[in-house]
Amino acid sequence: MPHFFIERPVFAWVVALFIILLGLIALPQLPIARYPSVAPPTINIYANYPGATPQTMNDSVLSLIERELSGVKNLLYFESTADTSGWAQITVTFKPGTDPELAQVDVQNRLKTIEPRLPQAVRQNGLNIESASSGFLMLITLKSEDGRFDETTLSDYMARNIIEELRRIEGVAGSSCSGPNRRCASGSIRRG
Repeated sequence: MPHFFIERPVFAWVVALFIILLGLIALPQLPIARYPSVAPPTINIYANYPGATPQTMNDSVLSLIERELSGVKNLLYFESTADTSGWAQITVTFKPGTDPELAQVDVQNRLKTIEPRLPQAVRQNGLNIESASSGFLMLITLKSEDGRFDETTLSDYMARNIIEELRRIEGVAGSSCSGPNRRCASGSIRRG
């Protein structure tokens, strides 16, 4: 059978183009909504404790939150990270099929019970809770073609002018910066 198409390349191209054309015609009619969601829903919790070391952040903030999250319904696992600038993130992953809005409300209710036990600086800055998928929707980088602006200046420009505009876009759950001063560059897809 392969020799038939090898000896007749024009016929092989016509068949290939016909298959591509049929695929393009059928593409808009695929019932994608009937397939289940494969990626499990996630909730991101952000905490800011200015001046805290990662160990202090772990002992006084993350461990309290993690103990309280252990009883959340449909919880699969959670992952915590803390850095030297006082920022921490906990990514809570739920079983596939869990309603992200209900999961977010459940997490918020759990966090309200432990809020009085958190350090004053963390309570003043607040805990940010976002329902988002685990993937990036977009990654944006800025570059100065002529070299007039350094990374810190570009990061500051992004934080002041671009990040807020990205957050206003329908479907964007959040945006953050990963520049040298951590004030601003990624977006995540809002579920639902």
